[in-house]
Amino acid sequence: MMKHEGMIRKRTVWLGIAVGCYFVALLIRLLYLQVLNPEEFTAHAEALWSRNLPIEGQRGIIYDRHGEIIVNNVVAPSVIIIPRQVTDVDAVAYLLAEVLDSTFEDMYDHATNRVNVERIQPEGRKLSHEQVRVIKEANLDGVYLVNDVMRYYPHGNMLAHTLGFTGIDNQGLAGIEALYNDYLMGANGAWQYFSDAKGHALERFSDVYAPSARGMDMVLTVDARIQEIIEREADNAMARYRPDQIMILAMDPHTGAILGNTSRPTFNPAAYQAYDQEIFNRNLPIWSTFEPGSTFKIMTYAAALEEGLMALDDTFSCIGHSMIEGTRIRDWKAGGHGTQTMLEVIMNSCNPGFMHIGVELLGKELLFDYIDAFGFREKTGVDMIGESQGLIFDPAVIGPVEVATSAFGQGNSMTPLQLVTAVGSVINGGNLMTPHIVSEIRHPYTGEVLFARQPEIRRQVISQETSDTMRYVLENVGARGSGRGAFIEGYRVGGKTGTAQKPSPEGGYKANEYILSFVGVAPMDDPQILIYVAVDNPRDTIQYGGVVAAPIARKILLEALPYLGVERRTEQIEKAYIWGDVRYVEVPDYVGMEKADINEYTTYRIEFLGQGTVVTRQQPAAGAKIAEDGVIRLFLGD
Repeated sequence: MMKHEGMIRKRTVWLGIAVGCYFVALLIRLLYLQVLNPEEFTAHAEALWSRNLPIEGQRGIIYDRHGEIIVNNVVAPSVIIIPRQVTDVDAVAYLLAEVLDSTFEDMYDHATNRVNVERIQPEGRKLSHEQVRVIKEANLDGVYLVNDVMRYYPHGNMLAHTLGFTGIDNQGLAGIEALYNDYLMGANGAWQYFSDAKGHALERFSDVYAPSARGMDMVLTVDARIQEIIEREADNAMARYRPDQIMILAMDPHTGAILGNTSRPTFNPAAYQAYDQEIFNRNLPIWSTFEPGSTFKIMTYAAALEEGLMALDDTFSCIGHSMIEGTRIRDWKAGGHGTQTMLEVIMNSCNPGFMHIGVELLGKELLFDYIDAFGFREKTGVDMIGESQGLIFDPAVIGPVEVATSAFGQGNSMTPLQLVTAVGSVINGGNLMTPHIVSEIRHPYTGEVLFARQPEIRRQVISQETSDTMRYVLENVGARGSGRGAFIEGYRVGGKTGTAQKPSPEGGYKANEYILSFVGVAPMDDPQILIYVAVDNPRDTIQYGGVVAAPIARKILLEALPYLGVERRTEQIEKAYIWGDVRYVEVPDYVGMEKADINEYTTYRIEFLGQGTVVTRQQPAAGAKIAEDGVIRLFLGD
């Protein structure tokens, strides 16, 4: 018995010693945390008490070349729940289900989730003003609004395919927004508040606000005014011709800077989810490849001039077709053009003449050397997503028939951007440029230029002398040849039309389906703008590029040239009129004449404005040209 009691006492002593050691160790630890190292203890405590509400960073602003905002940001609040602060779960679930167009059960799950902060997405992100108003007025415990941001497109669908769009988390998903996402994306911030385990705010702690930051700003080469013009004309052409597609591209031929770019069908970047993927994922001027038709003749013609294989006054006799290795290839004009100069060959877009240039003058090897030199077997390197490259014949496996068709733009395929870049080299002095659309990247707060794009010459394809000749040639085409539909009095416009058959998946070409195109340049003595228009399968019209595409380009140039500061010329190649063309007359000088002495019986109409007997001023001014059935306004005084 005594022995048993002794063991109990020993165990009790050892237990006491152990408990004492434990409390001593605990005391030492508390002393260490609260006296010797209080920072670590405080940091652990604050980590347990702190809650972070994310604040989205703003993306960089995108500007046009003159500083007009193309893409901006707007505040778009999102709703979050702090479940432990919710005092009426049913009320929260009912409210959010109605406001967010969701179900009570789904919102109930969000409101009772065992997390510190519950973000409701996607339906709770980027709310409308009305949704925000209803949630604010309800003022329910545990429900908060945080300031997210969303992209704002002040011009609607303008430049949609080029700009692209962003996702729910403001990440770039397409276009420039995706390609330059790392530059445009802003850094997120946070609102840090403190609460106990039940979610009650700890008043002795102040909230901490870590501001978000905006991403880099971006300046495009695009001119918003020119872009607006081509967007409008694309819409008008869609309404007038009901085509499958339309592509319009504008470029500065000297630098490769893209001034405008659009296609139809189009979409609204702010609501891209409402459109089919094949619409918003296809930037047609850089993605779509097709046979260019007669617009390609520009390069064939330039190659022959560069090699000294022909002169403009050399002659060629067209009988309406050519026989190439037993294959009869017809011209577009039944019966042919007869004997014509080589200048008239391109003015008339004579296919047999170009087969002669391609097969007999250049030959296969030289023709395809120039096709490669003009960049048709490679991508242009443009800073946009989704660029394709054409499909060009392998000269090692083709014969004279393919050489002949290649010379006038059939058989090979290419993108509009490849074609425009090549034509730019023909008229800018011979330099093949790298096209680009981003001009600068700037610091969002200081405006400091962090990156500036310089024009990049890929190579020189033809000489300055040949380029000068080609400008003269193309101005003749625009005034006296197939490009007359783009002629503008007082502006020296040059260009080339194209009427390309559409290939059939079963082989051969589709019946009565064409891509009608026009590539135009102005002014030809100092090119400032290069325009390409392609209309895919228009309805209810004559199927010629000169009838459909050239007039669209004319309307664009008619507004773009004065906007660019290009003055009207008093001298230009006179237009060769045919039946149906609008004729122009020079406006006489009426200022100082008596009203009684003015002959009102003219092809144009005269309107007298004001009181008096003498013309004091007139509109348009003397020397200008107007359509024969136009109006001259004469202002009268004493």
